[in-house]
Amino acid sequence: MEATREDVGTVRAFNRFYTGVIGVLGEGLVRSPYSLTEARVIFELAQREDSEVLALRRVLGLDAGYLSRMLARFETDGLVARERAPDDARRQIVRLTQRGREVFAMLDERSVAEIRELLEGLDPADRRRLLAAMRTVQDVLGERPRRDDFALRPLRPGDLGWVVERNGALYDVECGWDRTYEALVASVVADYVRGHDPERENAWIAESDGERLGAVFCVRREDDVAQLRLLHVEPQARGTGVGAALVAECVGFAAKAGYAEIMLWTTALQQPAHRLYERAGFVLEGQEEPMERFGDVVHGQVWTRKL
Repeated sequence: MEATREDVGTVRAFNRFYTGVIGVLGEGLVRSPYSLTEARVIFELAQREDSEVLALRRVLGLDAGYLSRMLARFETDGLVARERAPDDARRQIVRLTQRGREVFAMLDERSVAEIRELLEGLDPADRRRLLAAMRTVQDVLGERPRRDDFALRPLRPGDLGWVVERNGALYDVECGWDRTYEALVASVVADYVRGHDPERENAWIAESDGERLGAVFCVRREDDVAQLRLLHVEPQARGTGVGAALVAECVGFAAKAGYAEIMLWTTALQQPAHRLYERAGFVLEGQEEPMERFGDVVHGQVWTRKL
């Protein structure tokens, strides 16, 4: 789909706004005599003992002449030392001097302080929104490796609303289900809160770097039967083990809580989830007759596992 003039204007407006927020439009970055580009070069050089100039130029996407003039200034100021590679005189090596590393430490310290001041000026909810939005920009535009450093944690304030919202949004996009499914999720969440027995019921959020990646609930179905409910994994976290970890946590809790069996209800449409359940030891117990639910014709399934 072609980007509209309004789309382009939105991105340009954001760029102007954010560069103003982080202070790079002033005389120097973080109250220093160095521009943003000069600081980027210093930061990159500080990541290793020495760097090949050609590799440095490619990483930063800088013009060869511009970078050469900048390094010459740095060398005059005593920040860097340049020499020819011992095994190939055509290659130039550059490294930060002790003075250069002192400048890097100053820039790094001031940058951290300014960012901390920015974040601490926000209330916790706005801070979480800001960081989540920044991660989204990086996820969409960057080429980061897929994260697998997630953790499971108990519910916190705001998580229940998030579970309802994300289930409603995801099942609308991926299954075409209408708002009656979101209403069902809301009722399941409300039932979980009402008369909650912490000894026999629990719920978990999968999280990485403060970003929620998925959730699952374990609730009482009968005295000796637990039910796994509302398992979902965010699209960017699928294939990272999040779903398997949530299912395993739910099954482990049910066993420790004294249930003899755990069951779940799903539909024939959720085939990726079926593979998770099979690997966790669930068996397809039976299939329901097709029925109209959530604005669709649904083929319900019941899966069970002995504990």
